[in-house]
Amino acid sequence: MNQGTHPDEPPANVLDDVARTVGAEATLLGRLPGGINGGAVRVQLAGRADAVLKVAPRAHPRHLDETLRARRVVEHMRGRGYPTPVWLGVGATATHVWQVMDFVDAAPASELTPSLVGQLMEIVELQAGQASEPYDHWSYAWRVATGQEPGAAGQDPNETPEQSRLRRSIAGLSEYSPEVSVLVERLRLACADVPAPPAAPDMVHADLATPGNVLVRDGVVVAVVDIGNAGSGTRAIDLTALVWYSFRDPLLDGVRRELWAKIIDLVGRQKATVLAASHILHMLEIPVRDGRLDAVREVVERGHRALDELNAHR
Repeated sequence: MNQGTHPDEPPANVLDDVARTVGAEATLLGRLPGGINGGAVRVQLAGRADAVLKVAPRAHPRHLDETLRARRVVEHMRGRGYPTPVWLGVGATATHVWQVMDFVDAAPASELTPSLVGQLMEIVELQAGQASEPYDHWSYAWRVATGQEPGAAGQDPNETPEQSRLRRSIAGLSEYSPEVSVLVERLRLACADVPAPPAAPDMVHADLATPGNVLVRDGVVVAVVDIGNAGSGTRAIDLTALVWYSFRDPLLDGVRRELWAKIIDLVGRQKATVLAASHILHMLEIPVRDGRLDAVREVVERGHRALDELNAHR
């Protein structure tokens, strides 16, 4: 990751907490590319190698617990050869949650290529059978795609506040426009009779295909980062995300067919439809929330195309 020109300075009490937890003073060096969901800065730890500090406002009472869960996933997966940097420390102040991890001298992938998709498919295979936390992305995807509520309380105990917010926001998408309503109705009908998924066997990254979360050196994936939302489910969730981003380049049409085939092989066509529908609805919620009409149209078009491809796949 390239060093930024101006550091985004975390609050001083966060840096003090980092020093106490990690046992070394952290000196800010500069902002790093990416960090959409939380500012990422390069720091120098006194007497040690450089590291990456990510700081986010404390959003809810379970925020620190979620970050500690992610650290446990990191430790578990690193022990199985998964290429994600080691986390050196996690902590929180009254207002912020932070994590420090090893710095990887590589650049975020600017776009997916057939080679990168192939490498990522191999990395995803390392997630097979490695569910280690009860944060189930698969059941959540099914609830999103089918519109099912998790229970009388309206929130599954393993569903994060952010997941609950997104699911409720997605439930109101049809009101945005007739075009959006047609797509949402099509997705709901395609998933209406699909039963709830079985127990979740795999580790799920849940944001693998965002190009900035894949670090590359000389065309080789050397690290997968932004693992803070990781949990359990089926690894087909991460492959479905790769499908979505592969529509950006016609050169990826061939590998997308391979992705569809692998997803169907893993979960079957019905549950593949659920995963595709859930991803499309999440991608639709973002521009609708932001009021970006052109982006909404693009997602609607790509959503129909993705469902057509899946239905036609043999």
